[in-house]
Amino acid sequence: MIYLFLKQPNKMSYCLSVQKLPENHVSRYYHDHVYGVPIEDDGLLFERLVMEINQAGLSWVTILKKQENFKKAFDDYDLEKMARYGEDKINELMQNEGIIRNQLKIRAVIYNAKVVLQLIKKHGSFKTWLDIHHPAEWADWVKLFKKTFKFTGPEIVREFLVSLAYLPGAHDEFCHLKK
Repeated sequence: MIYLFLKQPNKMSYCLSVQKLPENHVSRYYHDHVYGVPIEDDGLLFERLVMEINQAGLSWVTILKKQENFKKAFDDYDLEKMARYGEDKINELMQNEGIIRNQLKIRAVIYNAKVVLQLIKKHGSFKTWLDIHHPAEWADWVKLFKKTFKFTGPEIVREFLVSLAYLPGAHDEFCHLKK
């Protein structure tokens, strides 16, 4: 996770740390063009959720470097296809060295794809479902995600929502992107 909003002594902020990186570095690009930017597309929203789930316990740069591998492994986040994944596909994903091979995370992603399909059916889109609950406090989002999805603990929920501008904190006060 990128803990921008937690003021930690002796820790450089994400915003400051990426400014020292070359503009084509994956972390710099993510910070400057993706982080804290709202998304309309359900596939991209789901991709962001998958990335946050898989980041748990790992560095964010690891996930960013594997982003295209995840997209390919999960059939470009085709939710209909993902909802039909069975044990054979889970075993295939567990052998895929390009992604995080954690069975709990893989199963959570598949479960969550089914949930998002239900949300789309009921609300028209994943984005609409998020918007229905916005604005909300972080604690309320955590409760909502806990009862709706799998493998979405407090920090995963926070980073998912901060990354999409549903919660504040994507960029610190000294960031060149702060408005």
